[in-house]
Amino acid sequence: MSESPKGTLILNYSTKTNNAALINQPKNMMPSITIFSFVFCTGLVGFLTWWKTRGKNEATSDSYFLAGRSLTGGFIAGSLLLTNLSTEQLVGLNGAAFNDGIAVMAWEVIAGLSLVFMALFFLPRYLRSGIATVPQFLEERYDGITRSITSLIFILAYAGILLPIILYTGATGLAGILDLKALTGIQSDTTILWIMVWMIGIIGSIYAIFGGLRSVAVSDTLNGFGLLVGGILITYFGLLAVNDGGIFAALSEMKEAHPEKFNSIGGSESSVPFSTLFTGVLLLNLFYWCTNQQIIQRTFGASTLKEGQKGVLIAGIFKVLAPIILVLPGIIAFHLYAGDNIKGDHAYGTLVSNVLPKPLAGFFAAVMVGAILSSFNSALNSTATLFSLGIYKQLISREQMDDARVIRVGKIFGIAIALLAMIVAPLLAGQDSIFGYLQKMNGLYFIPIFSVVLLGILNKRIPAWGANLALIVGFISIALGYFNPALSKHVDAMHEFHFLGAVFAGLIIIMMISRVISPLSKPWEHKDSAQVDLTPWKWAMPMGIGLAVVVLALYFAFADFSVLGQ
Repeated sequence: MSESPKGTLILNYSTKTNNAALINQPKNMMPSITIFSFVFCTGLVGFLTWWKTRGKNEATSDSYFLAGRSLTGGFIAGSLLLTNLSTEQLVGLNGAAFNDGIAVMAWEVIAGLSLVFMALFFLPRYLRSGIATVPQFLEERYDGITRSITSLIFILAYAGILLPIILYTGATGLAGILDLKALTGIQSDTTILWIMVWMIGIIGSIYAIFGGLRSVAVSDTLNGFGLLVGGILITYFGLLAVNDGGIFAALSEMKEAHPEKFNSIGGSESSVPFSTLFTGVLLLNLFYWCTNQQIIQRTFGASTLKEGQKGVLIAGIFKVLAPIILVLPGIIAFHLYAGDNIKGDHAYGTLVSNVLPKPLAGFFAAVMVGAILSSFNSALNSTATLFSLGIYKQLISREQMDDARVIRVGKIFGIAIALLAMIVAPLLAGQDSIFGYLQKMNGLYFIPIFSVVLLGILNKRIPAWGANLALIVGFISIALGYFNPALSKHVDAMHEFHFLGAVFAGLIIIMMISRVISPLSKPWEHKDSAQVDLTPWKWAMPMGIGLAVVVLALYFAFADFSVLGQ
């Protein structure tokens, strides 16, 4: 197992395998099998995406940025899931499970609850407005200044932080899966990193810039199916490595050997203490799945509210089941390799290296490419959309622009941002705690933006200046709490998730005070743009309630509350 920055997937295929037949195969055959299966699977997704989107009109803003508002439930669900899944999750969450057990499933199962809120509360309001971006909704609710502030925050976060990190972690992980040193003969880690960053960046840019949201959604759905199959295979082979008597025998053996790993209630030493589920963890999940432009843009392209709700709730079902591939492998790795003195972040890579038959390595690499590309091209598409519609059209150009020019500006900006990200990404090599830094930077805008969206919907008399003040105060407060040495020690003492909850409460108070001081003379009227059929899906409410019940049942089924008293 090679040394790697946190969250990256470095695999060494010289490690043992449980498939004796593969061990006896000629060594020179393995790179050929790996590279062929990788190229075949990657090419197949590209061909099917082209076939599915060929002849589609991408000449209007709606068609390019919102897939012509034609996305159905299946494509929305697949795109939501794969945009969320990346190297960070597969490696990072399984690494957290290696250390803390199933308590870290909170990030997945609470996401299921957040998607219920999205389907039943937020999505009908977004589609009623006929918007393409969250800042556009905030302009409708507050004013143009609110839109400009949030657009700039999103663009800076995506372009300066998210895109380079996606490329860096994805390139490093893919280099390990394919064992590119052996396949190419190139021994320089730096050279391989630059090659993989530019390969992923160029392919992702082609999807996002030249295909628009429709090609992103189609390729996401195809890759999502592959990632689901690949993730299940890793779990299956891992369980057989624990006990060849079958899945249930393996689970029983692990639970008996490590009962503490099967407690859904995180203690004070856990990365997700139980109390934080009701503060920062819940708020971060709600922002991510209900107001994060990168994620929810595909829901704005829904053909109807019915299809949008269907897609969001199907995604919610899969998020509740996601611990099977995002948490359980980490516990399997703990059972198998805890005595080998490996780190949590290396757990998933070690498991894949040891249990996955080598002919499937290329397939799994292709699926990982899909996950990486999905995160990259979705963030890039959202960045181009925010700039062309929220910055250029509103602030820079004083002329009346037709759709062709809006799209052209979006493509040019997307190319520029993609090139910048590809240049910056390799420079991240050697950075310490890169994902800890990313989480802190995310907190800077997650909480302020979510607070102004939520209260803007719930209270129709809050003035624009109150929302704008909350955005600025929230950003500065969290930045000081994270990066000011005198304050950061207090944040650490109370846990940063509780700190985010406290800031959120403070922003709500600021906006409510603004309402008392100078409320809007007339309540905000949420007008129907008449662009989308708002007839709800008849099963939306029952499925939402069912998902909530399943989440509660999962927690109680694996709960041992005695850890809270320790």
